[in-house]
Amino acid sequence: MKIGIGSDHNGFEFKEEIRQFVEEITDHELVDYGCYSCDAVDYPDVAFDVSQAISEGELDRGILICGTGIGVSIAANKYPGIRAALAHDPYAAERAQLSNNAQIITMGAQIIGAKVGKKVVEAYLNVEWAEGSKRKVDKINNKEKEFVGNE
Repeated sequence: MKIGIGSDHNGFEFKEEIRQFVEEITDHELVDYGCYSCDAVDYPDVAFDVSQAISEGELDRGILICGTGIGVSIAANKYPGIRAALAHDPYAAERAQLSNNAQIITMGAQIIGAKVGKKVVEAYLNVEWAEGSKRKVDKINNKEKEFVGNE
């Protein structure tokens, strides 16, 4: 699996811990979309880059981090076809994938610590969508197509 990871400056240190953790526990390819320091960065830019890469098939999943996880979630969900889910506990992360086929999870560095964040990421990466809620995900996708005008 190819996973994109990114954060704004508020999530930089948290992202670095999560990035290192994913590299240690998996053999997934991890692509870092920044930021690369604590210098100010606008979270939508990073969220849009990861969302676009997923949309174009360059990535399978993404992990986005900002101060609360809310901003990157909102930004990523503006990209057509993307389902980004805020997850601050392992159960939510698991359900994001199992029930909603979320390509991206988002977390807040100022909300949860690295210990919980690692458990969230591990839960998210250890499950695959089994299409159990396909009818519901299809409804979401079809509504989006109405607004975006895609077929």
